[in-house]
Amino acid sequence: MPRPLLLILLLQLVYLSGCSSKQAPRSSPAWDAFVSAFLESTFAANPDFAVYQGRHEFDGKLPDWSPAGIQKEIDRLRAERAKAVAFDAATLDNRQRFERDYAVAVIDGRLFWLASAEWPFRNPFYYGGALDPNVYVSREYAPLEQRLKAYTVYARAVPAAMKQIRENLRTPLPKPYVEIGRTTFGGLASYYEKDVPTVFAKVQDPQLQTEFRAANQGAIKAAKELDAWLASQATSATDSFALGADRFQEMLRATEAVNLPLERIEQIGREDLDRNLAALREACAQFAPGKPIPECIARMKANKPEGGPVEAARRQLVELKKFVADKQLVSIPGTEEAKVDESPPYQRWNFAYIDIPGPYEKNVPSIYYIAPPEPNWTKAERDAYIRGRSDLLFTSAHEVWPGHFLQFLHANRSSSRFGQVFVGYAFAEGWGHYAEELMWEAGLGGDPETHIGQLLNALLRNVRYMSAIGLHTHGMTVAESEKMFREQGYQDAGTARQQARRGTFDPAYLNYTLGKLMIRKLRSDWTASRGGQTAWREFHDRFLSFGGPPIPLVRGAMLGPNAGPPL
Repeated sequence: MPRPLLLILLLQLVYLSGCSSKQAPRSSPAWDAFVSAFLESTFAANPDFAVYQGRHEFDGKLPDWSPAGIQKEIDRLRAERAKAVAFDAATLDNRQRFERDYAVAVIDGRLFWLASAEWPFRNPFYYGGALDPNVYVSREYAPLEQRLKAYTVYARAVPAAMKQIRENLRTPLPKPYVEIGRTTFGGLASYYEKDVPTVFAKVQDPQLQTEFRAANQGAIKAAKELDAWLASQATSATDSFALGADRFQEMLRATEAVNLPLERIEQIGREDLDRNLAALREACAQFAPGKPIPECIARMKANKPEGGPVEAARRQLVELKKFVADKQLVSIPGTEEAKVDESPPYQRWNFAYIDIPGPYEKNVPSIYYIAPPEPNWTKAERDAYIRGRSDLLFTSAHEVWPGHFLQFLHANRSSSRFGQVFVGYAFAEGWGHYAEELMWEAGLGGDPETHIGQLLNALLRNVRYMSAIGLHTHGMTVAESEKMFREQGYQDAGTARQQARRGTFDPAYLNYTLGKLMIRKLRSDWTASRGGQTAWREFHDRFLSFGGPPIPLVRGAMLGPNAGPPL
């Protein structure tokens, strides 16, 4: 071969080798070290979060909620963000580049609630999750004696935490914030006093019991005092709770990477509400011909689950898991099962939720909690609050199979520790809500009564979506939201009252429908060239493998740079 031609070929090989290395660089040890350090600093600053992830060396500890402590956390997050964005994408492999965007999104979301929305100073709801002691009481991660020791450390920390909360909250508070604060802290006082001692009574060690009782009395006293202070704020409470349109859009950008005009977001939500209302009319025409929709729904609701909702949900989980497996909708990794129990008093501001062990936990069951009606409601309201069999079926699908429980089985096995630990609101609740409609689409039940149960769950989330936008950007009142839950969501009076108030202190509860719609669009776009419905299982497995980042990041990873808008 002539020397000039040989030289040209060698130069081409060197060039192609360089291109190849740029396309697929080796993983960066520096990035992995950053992730590890970020996780550890996050756990140290948020020990409650660490405990729920299964890091029990943080047992009993609570965050520093003093103004200086909150500012320290804001400063830490800003410094960590600067470190993350300083990594050159060209030095990271595909996983690491995705993790970098994921890390920045997590930090942006946390900074929004702390620095922009100022949630620790405005909203008692901010503290509820961190103060939840259920991990020590109900999660069987260790022998009862060890958990009693951890709870005692926690109880000793409660008075200082309650003092910080009271000093942080700016008055006058919005009326619904007073109510959720009283539900949270009054409920905690009751839980400390009535439920916790019963659980730990089996521990025989007298010294541990003496220390526990002293610490628990302090926690009870502190919670009752905070509850009483909140009660005293009721007379001066206001109706001023709205984030405003600009901050609401900032919330969507910072917490979910959704950057669309608010008018477009609202239009998409209205279209889905109208779609589900039309489906409800059609289902009711088959289920209760000639009857108005409220009578049709009342007939569905009258078919109450035998033995009460907790017992019925236990039976439903067996049916739902078998359906998911038989239809091959999504892989079921592992052999774990979820338990079902009644919600503790301080967590009864919503009908159902699930407590799922974190990725550092081993051999600990998840618990699907169902709330009984409030005892101060009328008998008619309490009876109406108990879900009909078909309605409860899709709540069980949302929480367990193939909803949150299955989602976290996948997340806890993610190849990225970041994906295991940080699961976002729209990803988690979007998947849970998407799972309900998926089950109906796949043929669960197949009868109009079952369809009405699925649609009632969908309409609840549709009205949450519209109420969140209305309450925080359009001047909607709580009474108007409550009316919308009754008249367009077809919810009972107790649920409508509960959900309208939730929208004031949880403006991101539109994420149930927002997440569902983003998943449905991604599924449609991704499966269009892969066989449509025959590719659903592959799509679901791929989607869940990411852990729980903002869905637009997953869309970019699955569809490439020309992925298009998420909605």
